[in-house]
Amino acid sequence: MSTPAEDESADLRELEGEVKTELTEADSRPIQDASGMPTDEWLMDPYAQRYEVSLRTLLGAIEAVEGGSSTGTPQTETTQAETPQADSPKADSSNPDAAAPEPDGGRAAADDDCLALVRAADWPVGAARYERMFPGLPALDPDPGQLMDAGVSGGICDAAALLDKAADGAEAAGWPFFGQLIAHDITADRSPISDSLDPEALRNARAPRLDLEILYSDGPVGSAYLYDRDDPAKFLLSPDGRDVPRNTQGVALIGEPRDDVHLIALTLHVTLLRAHNRIVDLLREAGVPEADVFDRARVTLTWHYQWVLLHDFLPRLVGQPLVNEVLAEGGRWFTPLPRHAYIPLEFSHAAFRYGHSQMRHTYQLVADGPAVPLFPDLMSFGPQPPGRHLDLAQVFDLPGQSPAQRAKRIDGRLPASLIALPEPVTGAVDVPAHRSLATRDLLRGHSTALPSGEAIARRIGARPLTSRELDRSWPNGTPLWFYVLKEAEHRADGDRLGPVGGRIVAETLIGLLRADPTSYLSLQPDWRPTLPAAGPGYSLADLLLLGTRPA
Repeated sequence: MSTPAEDESADLRELEGEVKTELTEADSRPIQDASGMPTDEWLMDPYAQRYEVSLRTLLGAIEAVEGGSSTGTPQTETTQAETPQADSPKADSSNPDAAAPEPDGGRAAADDDCLALVRAADWPVGAARYERMFPGLPALDPDPGQLMDAGVSGGICDAAALLDKAADGAEAAGWPFFGQLIAHDITADRSPISDSLDPEALRNARAPRLDLEILYSDGPVGSAYLYDRDDPAKFLLSPDGRDVPRNTQGVALIGEPRDDVHLIALTLHVTLLRAHNRIVDLLREAGVPEADVFDRARVTLTWHYQWVLLHDFLPRLVGQPLVNEVLAEGGRWFTPLPRHAYIPLEFSHAAFRYGHSQMRHTYQLVADGPAVPLFPDLMSFGPQPPGRHLDLAQVFDLPGQSPAQRAKRIDGRLPASLIALPEPVTGAVDVPAHRSLATRDLLRGHSTALPSGEAIARRIGARPLTSRELDRSWPNGTPLWFYVLKEAEHRADGDRLGPVGGRIVAETLIGLLRADPTSYLSLQPDWRPTLPAAGPGYSLADLLLLGTRPA
């Protein structure tokens, strides 16, 4: 039986062989065919232009890691409750500045090698595409008119009559917005709302990697407008540190424009930028060479973000037993090969839109402040009014603070502010129903020919919902997005996803981490967080505190 170290070495050799094969093909390919485009277009395409250079960078990084692969033996990924390794000490939580973060955990001898591989962040991943998790299931073919009726004001997806009188859920109100940032990090479907779309032609404008591309974009060289000209290892912020920079028309200079849609998403984005800047300070205090500071800070923040996703976000959303199962046994329905990840349509166009039903109608921004609707009151796409800001303790449970507002229970209904989105969010629409986020979610699933929720439930061996649990009868089956929400309501008390939604989300997110050779789960699965933590396990609250602490 092979050892973990031998398995890791075999994986690296296999990856090395694949890269060498691609390089050989790239070397022999005529320039005009480099990306299937005319030469003048190819030269302006940064992905095609960097293809061969990125391959060579990745190959060099692999060879560096292979050369130092004897420095440690990766261990199987375990749960958050386990004690960190003795050679990966956690920073003293009582003194956040006592120790600088070590982005590669306790395996100091492998630090440079790990950093070399992660620096190959621009290595090509193939066409950023969507595919199906359940390709053999037939598409549900509902009546588009029925979908629009369900999503508009007064329809079954409208929670306007309840407003915020519905029972609060167990989780803090900010969690669906953290999920929104995750979605923005790995998916961007820029196709128009339609009831007919060729799913095979659909392209994802984001790389399918949980690597905080929404923050870093192309780095200080390729996206210089995001960084401080006087200190390019750090992000540039507004003078008060609560906003991103904006041009003379108020447009955000930001790695992901969708994170500027409302104040809550923007505040989370800025908090992560501030966390990166604080990590830069800690690394400099520890004497890290300046040439390495930015890359180490990026790795540190990205790996802590991945840890939070795996050990804090996912257990809350799908349950710890399912997370443990997928980590131990692998995915049953989604197992992409390294560097060949894709986004399942069942995830992007249905299950991971669960958060729309978890959002409240109104939010209190500061203690004792008024509760205001998410839209239009908290809409961004421009500077916030003077004095308006969000105290994250109002939407997340932070140490030493009063409990935050709670998220709405997931139940298949959306708050009024999402049923009538303002035009700056949707753009001009020809069909009034397209202003409803519920309608848009239902039509996205229809346009990509997703199977019914019942069909997937039967395929994975789960008991399908009854018509009574669904609150209505859908001819031929229930749209997957709506099914996932009702399943959460009746099988998980509205606080987390049920068997179908949970399976799709857990396998997708864990599968993406495993398919990314630069994620901590792939590159160094025995790594543990090194940034300050208030408790025994590192959590999102700790990451947010790092980003809200005064510089």
